[in-house]
Amino acid sequence: MLFVISNPKPVANEASLINRLFDEGLPVIHLRKPESSLKEVSALLNGIHPLHYPKIALHQHHSLAGDFGISRLHYTEVARKALSAEALLKQKTRHLLSTSVHSLADYQGLSEHFDYAFLSPVFNSISKPGYPAQAFKLKKSDKKPSTRLIALGGIDESNCREAYEMGYDGIAVLGAVWNTEDTLSAFKTIHCKCYITGL
Repeated sequence: MLFVISNPKPVANEASLINRLFDEGLPVIHLRKPESSLKEVSALLNGIHPLHYPKIALHQHHSLAGDFGISRLHYTEVARKALSAEALLKQKTRHLLSTSVHSLADYQGLSEHFDYAFLSPVFNSISKPGYPAQAFKLKKSDKKPSTRLIALGGIDESNCREAYEMGYDGIAVLGAVWNTEDTLSAFKTIHCKCYITGL
């Protein structure tokens, strides 16, 4: 499965662009806006067609999920570690949950309530220069049946197939689509390659 993580900074005509990404076949976007206010994220969501709300995961301002009928919540490492077991269980009854990890040990220690996790950086990061790849080639015994593992970090059209061959259940892209002159074209290239290879 292919995920796109939003540009953390505001983007011109962002809601319209996100709508177009969905129209081109984007399965899920993770709305990661660490410096944006609740009002700003709400305004962005208001510009996205309600048909696409089930395909949006919120990284911040989880309280907006109820207002917009959003069923996906993402927890950063810091937020996850601050979350009580009771609160996690309560969220799981109403939402599909994801989180971020940076080691296989952290992934393997996750609660079974997380549906998937981003493990990074698999390759040298595009969006965070100086954030080098780690050796995350997987064995079957590394995988948790309850939590899909999604490769993140440095993934673009040149190596997206390799990420699947390394044993990941999906890929997430950020810099490969946002750090380009044509976000939509960059996404379509990666999406097409995944589709053609049956990934």
